[in-house]
Amino acid sequence: MSSTTQALPLRSVTMTRGMVLLFAFCCGAIVANIYYAQPIIELIAPDLGLSSALASLIVSLTQIGYALGLFFLVPLGDLLENRRLMVITTLVAIASLLGAAWTQQPNVFLLVSLLIGFSSVSVQILIPLAAHLAPEESRGRVVGGIMGGLLLGILLARPVSSVVADLFGWRAMFIAAAVLMAAISLVLMLTMPKRQPAHSATYGQLLRSLGGLLRRQPVLRQRAFYQGCMFASFSLFWTAAPLELARQHGLSQSQIAIFALVGAIGAIAAPISGRLADAGHTRIASLLAMLLAALSFVPTLIHPAYSVIGLAVTGVVLDFCVQMNMVLGQRAVYALDAHSRSRLNALYMTSIFVGGAFGSSIASAVYEHSGWLGVALVGSAFPLLALLRFLLVADNRRAERA
Repeated sequence: MSSTTQALPLRSVTMTRGMVLLFAFCCGAIVANIYYAQPIIELIAPDLGLSSALASLIVSLTQIGYALGLFFLVPLGDLLENRRLMVITTLVAIASLLGAAWTQQPNVFLLVSLLIGFSSVSVQILIPLAAHLAPEESRGRVVGGIMGGLLLGILLARPVSSVVADLFGWRAMFIAAAVLMAAISLVLMLTMPKRQPAHSATYGQLLRSLGGLLRRQPVLRQRAFYQGCMFASFSLFWTAAPLELARQHGLSQSQIAIFALVGAIGAIAAPISGRLADAGHTRIASLLAMLLAALSFVPTLIHPAYSVIGLAVTGVVLDFCVQMNMVLGQRAVYALDAHSRSRLNALYMTSIFVGGAFGSSIASAVYEHSGWLGVALVGSAFPLLALLRFLLVADNRRAERA
């Protein structure tokens, strides 16, 4: 299958600082859609008649939808004109958000939650586009800067959602998100450069090629596994933490929002990790990210009088580690094959959000059954599993060289 990339008009476009900031803003605003519901599920569920046991389905279905979009839509970035594809998916996101705001039926809300995730994948078309535009020597910095915006969107979505829901009700958050997506779609149409891949493949051939890419690229498989485990821990923590803060510490939605803002400090990891990857420090930075993520839950187990502080420390450290490992992985994956970046990114990010969906789906059950201690133990186990695999791969490489 031929998949060379046609650069017109990309050769005349360079990734200036302003364009990096624009890409970062768009990515952050779009990806926030899949996290608005996370801190307010205890407001949404009773209003729609969902049991507390089913409440976490709202979060996990959104992430499953995102994973499906990554697998079925993002590969089209190697097939169709990128800007048009991004605009269409953003328009679907607007319709889905409005559906979430207006529906009164729990089953319909769960369906539109799936669609919100499915239609928010345009960010994963935008990031490979930026990688195409950036020169090799600064690709990690550019991708890291844009990922900083994306991850800041993930982290800020929770406090923004909590405050808006506290002041105006949870439905207002989805209406506001739809308005923001309308503005983003206009920005994409007016400012994003076009990229039309030259190809000789059908959509079916494109999807079938994903299996071949996964088999041929061990680095892709390894980085996807590492980050899938890390994101499972991330989603578990941020789904369970609002429950702990509300039930055990009596925090309101606005106070939970302030807590979530603390976690946004971790967004500084993205540009730092991009520069580390450009400098050739991917291995040691990955090792530290997984190790610190596994240890990050320890502060939550300190004396109850200081447990809110411990939760905040865990949030910052865990966010930092997860984001660092994600950008390091993206930099490594994008270097594998320039002509297949959209499909490589689709496979990488699909694995990540499958892990995230799993983490969020078990959060309520783990918390109800074992309390915060259970959350801390399970949350630590995920990055430990990634670390063990990472060390095993490193040992095998050393043995091959010996």
